[in-house]
Amino acid sequence: MRPGILVLGALLALAGPAPSARGQGTAAGAAGRDTSGMAGMSGMTGTRRTGADTGAPASARGRRDSAMAAMPGMSGMGGGAMTMPIPMPAGMVMMPGLVGLAPPGGTFLPGGQADLGALPAARPRSLVPLANGDTLDLTATLVRRTMNGRPVAMYGFNGEIPGPLIRVPQNATIIVRFHNRIDLPSAVHWHGVRLENRNDGSPGVTQQPVPVGGSFVYRVHFPDAGLYWYHPHVREDVEQAMGLFGNMIVDSPDRDYYAPANSEQVLMLEDLLTNADTLIPFGRPGPDFALMGRVGNTILVNGEPHYALQASQGEVVRFYLTNVSSSRTYNLSFGGAAMKIVASDVSRFEHEERITSIIIAPAERYIVDVRFDHPGSYALVNAVQAINHFRGEFAPEVDTLGAVAVAPTPATPDYGSAFATLRDNAAVSREIDRYRAAFDRPRDKTLRLTVRVNGLPLATVQFMSVDTAYFAPVEWVDGMPDMNWLSTSDEVRWILRDDATGKENMDIDWHVRQGSMVKLRIYNDPMSFHPMQHPMHLHGQRMLVVSRDGVPTKNLVWKDTVLIPVGETVDLLIDASNPGAWMLHCHIAEHLGAGMMTVLHVDPTS
Repeated sequence: MRPGILVLGALLALAGPAPSARGQGTAAGAAGRDTSGMAGMSGMTGTRRTGADTGAPASARGRRDSAMAAMPGMSGMGGGAMTMPIPMPAGMVMMPGLVGLAPPGGTFLPGGQADLGALPAARPRSLVPLANGDTLDLTATLVRRTMNGRPVAMYGFNGEIPGPLIRVPQNATIIVRFHNRIDLPSAVHWHGVRLENRNDGSPGVTQQPVPVGGSFVYRVHFPDAGLYWYHPHVREDVEQAMGLFGNMIVDSPDRDYYAPANSEQVLMLEDLLTNADTLIPFGRPGPDFALMGRVGNTILVNGEPHYALQASQGEVVRFYLTNVSSSRTYNLSFGGAAMKIVASDVSRFEHEERITSIIIAPAERYIVDVRFDHPGSYALVNAVQAINHFRGEFAPEVDTLGAVAVAPTPATPDYGSAFATLRDNAAVSREIDRYRAAFDRPRDKTLRLTVRVNGLPLATVQFMSVDTAYFAPVEWVDGMPDMNWLSTSDEVRWILRDDATGKENMDIDWHVRQGSMVKLRIYNDPMSFHPMQHPMHLHGQRMLVVSRDGVPTKNLVWKDTVLIPVGETVDLLIDASNPGAWMLHCHIAEHLGAGMMTVLHVDPTS
């Protein structure tokens, strides 16, 4: 496999390609952690770690155990009955000192006291092909879903979960009349689309929230072929999680834009936080689960818990993948079926590559081709390494999300030869060529990713001071759900800090000239109160991942969302071609709700 395919290769070393893989943490001194020993992460070149252990090295576990024993009431992590609304993962107990506590401010679920029997049942997604100049009415409504036999109220666009799949030709412009019929203010953001700024759907930046019962008209222009999605930017932690999301496919006029495939599948990956047949409520005044983000324990594909597909032997299936989860990062594979990566957020890769699984962070999109060579059942799995913060250990965790049943009947036509060919996309490379001279120049701007807390329970603060003696570059699961649940946007402030000025979040005042190339360095500080990964999203522009930890990226692709693991320094080159005020934020919904955003002003040339 060629090196430099974004974050994929190195994160595979952390995720583990198979259920038998063992996890590894990164140990560092509590007084000053050193990330130089993060094997497999430098440059994100796909170097695979070797050996296995149980997480933090023995020295770190020893420091941790001694410190915990010194904390009143914490020795052995025993204690009273759990009062959390969700079950703790196996092997975890609720921390003494947190038992009986609850986030302040009350809770919220869609529908309130609505008559569930009167709500329309949520429908599966429909395909809506649109041509240039067409108009779509898009209505956010309350819908009824059934969870383990019990009806619950959720949201849907046009009564569907996911919302309608919009398919348009490249360079089309459509009119979308949005109607808000849910019980919260809302809006629609057209994620990844380089459209006119006033149509971006960013409340507080480009428009005011659409009130309950109100409407707003968007003019959406699609300049780039690829895979995009739409979702709200008001209480994203609630509205998106409860079903307000949908995909957009923009088709190139070039019939040979992608290699041939027998069929296409569009998959939206989400997770819900549940306890048996009950949805876990959200914080009413603002997001809860503000430390790690809300990681669900029920994973859905296109709104359903069991994905199923039937295929023929030798069939090549093109999968359009979108992660719409609030916080969860996935590591997907298809039961050993051959895979190759074709495209990501805003373009194809320069070169197609063989992969064994695909890492996809919140808001990212990837297009992968998969060939099912033999008859039988191929499981769609999410294989990661779970972390148990209480014990300082990692363990493999595999979720089966569905299956592809392959019949012995040969696929026709047979695209095996085309699938075996790894195409070089010369058009992508030619377009990037005019930006390459800027790759090695000094950075224009720098952001540091960190967090500030105030008023968290004492037990959480004490525990975290010990827990951060080690860290995981990516946390695939919620390894501390009790502390996470009790952290709200009132106690946790996630921070983008401009190193040049010290200004943070919305106090940063960045202006760049339209048509400029902006080199942005982002450093994810491992010394923060709770270091964790951040998927950073820039609205309305496209960018290239130039390097990771100083190692150049060898296979480039235009992105709008980039995963930044803990301790890593990522250099991005932004093509600031689209004038206006554009949000730059973490796409973990709870981190955004806890302040982790700023605005990049692209000033027009005239």
